[in-house]
Amino acid sequence: MKTFNLPDLGEGLAESEIVQWHVNIGDYVDVDQVVLTVETAKATVEVPAPYSGKIINRHGNAGDVIGIGSLLLEIEESATSATVNEKSTSPQKDAATVVGTVAQESHDINVDEFWVGSAQHQEADQPLSAMPSARRLAQKLGVDLSAIKGSGPDGVILDSDVYNACDKQLPGTEVLKGARRTMVSAMSESHHTIAAVTITEEASLAAWAAEQDITCRLVQAIVEACQKEPALNAWFDAETMTRCLHHTVNIGIAVDSKHGLYVPVLRHADEFSTKGIRQWVDKTVTGIRERKIGREQLQHATITLSNFGAIAGIFATPVVTPPQVAIVGAGRIIEKVVLEQGEVKSVKALPISMTFDHRACTGGEAARFMKVLVNHLQRPAL
Repeated sequence: MKTFNLPDLGEGLAESEIVQWHVNIGDYVDVDQVVLTVETAKATVEVPAPYSGKIINRHGNAGDVIGIGSLLLEIEESATSATVNEKSTSPQKDAATVVGTVAQESHDINVDEFWVGSAQHQEADQPLSAMPSARRLAQKLGVDLSAIKGSGPDGVILDSDVYNACDKQLPGTEVLKGARRTMVSAMSESHHTIAAVTITEEASLAAWAAEQDITCRLVQAIVEACQKEPALNAWFDAETMTRCLHHTVNIGIAVDSKHGLYVPVLRHADEFSTKGIRQWVDKTVTGIRERKIGREQLQHATITLSNFGAIAGIFATPVVTPPQVAIVGAGRIIEKVVLEQGEVKSVKALPISMTFDHRACTGGEAARFMKVLVNHLQRPAL
């Protein structure tokens, strides 16, 4: 019987959350058949079986956070698979390839270095062992280590085991996972590193026809503003004091979901028609709701759009995600009374907020960008 542990998914991340199992105990699987879907801090990844055979045991449930090297499956190999393995000259065992070649290093841990308690207690029938970080975490969360079955090599208790136990032990206490966990680090980095300034404006929608697609108009307006004032369509590296002005406009569009905040990227936004933008948005939002979005869809944004007004809010201070230097936020459309050529009129207006990194952009550049953005939005649809 073979065991299959969670491989390194090639993202430099130590843990993943089980989203969905695609096989059950007793099922027969083939080599490279997808057995489960996991979500890292960056994206969802489908994990294939490393060999064919019958599923004898399955470890972990949907929602569990597991670390690299954690036991996933016990598989009784089929005759064909066993024959192939015997003929193989490769010394690599119990590993799978997800993207490219997965690292084959052993995850062995010297359990003797991680005893909890004094040496006298090591004579117990079931010695308790845990990583030092897991012990510290258990102390903070008030989790009883003795009630945890470790998922690490030789039963070592990992941080992920403590988090899972916390979920069950403290009703109402939620351990942040997936996109929410990523949001914590991204927002913290932004708060500590960016010199954030927010500028606001309003765009009159008097020239708009009925049933305008607000998201498409915002994307098109951002594209034009980036082309006229490229200082906001840029990346900034404070360590090297370098700024990269992009000729291509890749717009990250913030999408709210029950799993957390995702920001998929519409690449080469200037090449999309109104219909193309809408089709991309609909397809991408569906993928996020079904938790079927790849990490490549979340990368390389040069500027971000947050259409928070679709839910609520007029003005805001959106948070810039480094290395980007700007984020545009659209608020809830409001109705205003204005005086135009001596006449009182009622018009609709779209509140716009833009936060920019003042280390990389001047106030003048930000104001000029905003002016182009608003002027574009105030024009009739093309």
